[in-house]
Amino acid sequence: MARVHIAAALGTATLALLIIFQLLSQYGWREVDFLGLRYYHQSTTSPSNQWPFNPASYEPASSEDGAQYLLGVGKADITGPVVEINMMGYADPKQMGSGLRQRLYSRAFIVGDVDKPEDRFVYLVLDTQSGDTAVRYGILEGLAELGPDYRMYGQKTVAVTGTHSHSGPGAWLNYLLPQITSKGFDKQSYQAIVDGAVLSIKRAHESLQPGHLSVGHIDIEDANVNRSPYAYLANPKEERARYKSEVDKTLTMLMFQGAEDGKSLGALTWFPVHGTSMLGNNTLISGDNKGVAAYLLEQAVRGSEGARDDFVAGFSQANVGDTSPNVLGAHCEDGSGEECNFEDSTCGGTSQPCHGRGPMFRVNDQGSSSCFEIGNRQFVGAKTLYDGMIEGAVGTSIRGPVVRSLHAFQDFSIYTFQHPNGSKVSTCPAALGYSFAAGTTDGPGAFDFKQNNTGSPNANPVWAVVRGFLREPSEEQKVCHDSKPILLDVGEIENPYLWTPNIVDVQLLRVGQLVIIVSPGEATTMAGRRWREAVHSFAEGISLTDDEEPIVVLGGPANSYTHYIATEEEYGIQRYEGASTLYGPHTLNAHISLTTSYLRYLHVDSLDSPPRGPEPPIYINESLSFITGVAFDRAPFFKNFGEVLSDTVSFYHPGQTAKATFIGANPRNDLRLEDTYASVEKLDENRKWIRVRDDDDWSLIFKWKRTNSVLATSEVEISWEIEDEAERGRYRIRYFGASKTPISGEIVQFETSSGIFDIK
Repeated sequence: MARVHIAAALGTATLALLIIFQLLSQYGWREVDFLGLRYYHQSTTSPSNQWPFNPASYEPASSEDGAQYLLGVGKADITGPVVEINMMGYADPKQMGSGLRQRLYSRAFIVGDVDKPEDRFVYLVLDTQSGDTAVRYGILEGLAELGPDYRMYGQKTVAVTGTHSHSGPGAWLNYLLPQITSKGFDKQSYQAIVDGAVLSIKRAHESLQPGHLSVGHIDIEDANVNRSPYAYLANPKEERARYKSEVDKTLTMLMFQGAEDGKSLGALTWFPVHGTSMLGNNTLISGDNKGVAAYLLEQAVRGSEGARDDFVAGFSQANVGDTSPNVLGAHCEDGSGEECNFEDSTCGGTSQPCHGRGPMFRVNDQGSSSCFEIGNRQFVGAKTLYDGMIEGAVGTSIRGPVVRSLHAFQDFSIYTFQHPNGSKVSTCPAALGYSFAAGTTDGPGAFDFKQNNTGSPNANPVWAVVRGFLREPSEEQKVCHDSKPILLDVGEIENPYLWTPNIVDVQLLRVGQLVIIVSPGEATTMAGRRWREAVHSFAEGISLTDDEEPIVVLGGPANSYTHYIATEEEYGIQRYEGASTLYGPHTLNAHISLTTSYLRYLHVDSLDSPPRGPEPPIYINESLSFITGVAFDRAPFFKNFGEVLSDTVSFYHPGQTAKATFIGANPRNDLRLEDTYASVEKLDENRKWIRVRDDDDWSLIFKWKRTNSVLATSEVEISWEIEDEAERGRYRIRYFGASKTPISGEIVQFETSSGIFDIK
């Protein structure tokens, strides 16, 4: 497998990459500036009757009933460069970061055996698009450097999941394909994630204490819809009849409570909804709807009676693949307002006008209002469930002292196993179909690509030539991928290095009767149901959890991003999710085969581990990069950094926006991790300025723009959307910056403030 050093690669790869950048950036997967928004009310229903939960068997959680575990939670900042870096998710090279709506975090949850320090695991929830091979490698390396106290955190015990936000900085993934639209790899972006994740685990480790776990669940009816119902309907009718919805509506919560004082330490939730509330024309960094939900729950619970001041809330993804937060459905933004074509999500034969609408789509703010609303709906459900579990009205205790984890690598380019029908089948080297380039209703693609393409392109024959220019798939590869017409044979391109992973992570975690499937890809709704059900059935078959009924959840995308995992029936339809299922039609069953066969290693009596498998390549030091750094900053002639260009007015009312503009410097000079670029301060009764908002708060927005590239001047705009509950009083806006000097490259810190204003 090629591991080409950058110096050797530049000669042969630069021209090819430039062509690739030009070609693949045109594939789009993006929104256009079409927006508008409308308000919808939140509703939350009672607990679900859907598998795998059996409410009839549930009883209120009680610490006396549950086993005692070693528990720890931690949180740390992972906000990378917020400007001049392509954002990760929509794969649009024009979507460059221009500021910060909300800081990004790593949230760590540790579960351990009180008597066996080596039996523990850590579940990370990162405000990123996904987990990643290189990021996970960096985290494990960073943990090893912390010393022997952290030796139990290794390959099998660390799960690195992403919330699937499409609003974070990119350029940190290991393989070439996601690097293309970001112009390569950026170590600053990568290191911010790694360092913050390690710090969150360190904080969780330092907070370890005996405690109890309990699980509860609640339905949230209005926070997600299925964006590919035509593919979903290809699944057997009798199977679909077992479920009341085309997406899973259940939010599952794992509650962490201290044994000594009974206070809640944290809550880890799973709920499936894409992080695409912020649209493709948004350029402000945020954690999207799950970042909002986590922020709201932490703000609501911290300091309350029965909760720790450092309470941590993790909102992890579940079977997210075909879900969307655009709950009003997909409509044609061509003036007609009609619903998009059901089979292929087109309007007048093209994909570009078809867009999903969030709950507040009429507000023209790049999806910000819809994002907050979908986050709030998850928060309302989670807070309702949290309160019920605290009161002991709902939930069940996790019982049994067993804490186990396993991890292995598997080469999915050719994994042969027995299909459920008894035949021998194999996975294939990774490949993406034509419908991959069509995008989704959350972010349509470009040109003549359409979803639901199971044959040759109907229009432009140039794309077949383009495919051959990159790599013409072999006949064997075409047969292996069956109904997928291959556009990009990414798993067999090794120049200058691999485009996508062929080596896939397999990981399972267990505490008591709870089993967590750690999925490296985005499982669709039905794929996730089948996967959970298979693990549940096998766990019962081998008496994994003794007399307790297994509780199975699925989290991801984790550890390494392997795109999608669709059912065979959905794969045959070849909408976006099927076309993005990398390893052929048997991808889901391959995952089920591996996880069920490895379940026995989670048994209380097991002393063995599954075969480790082949190590994936790590390209941290070999990845190409055409990303330019910050040369220097200058203030305009006769001006100083931080000088106010446009000030606040003398007073505002709640509901208005206070705004100030300053002479700025490039935020990439200092990421201000664990700190802030902006704040709002209030004058207290002792005439001291007290910080009341910072750039972790959704209402405080930090924007940066380059005003002159030659002179290296820039401006910063900070605005505060004053909440209705904001206290009356005197305030000011603060800006914290860092400039880079032209000759020495020295980073010089500065800070400044707006004029004083009143809220009346």
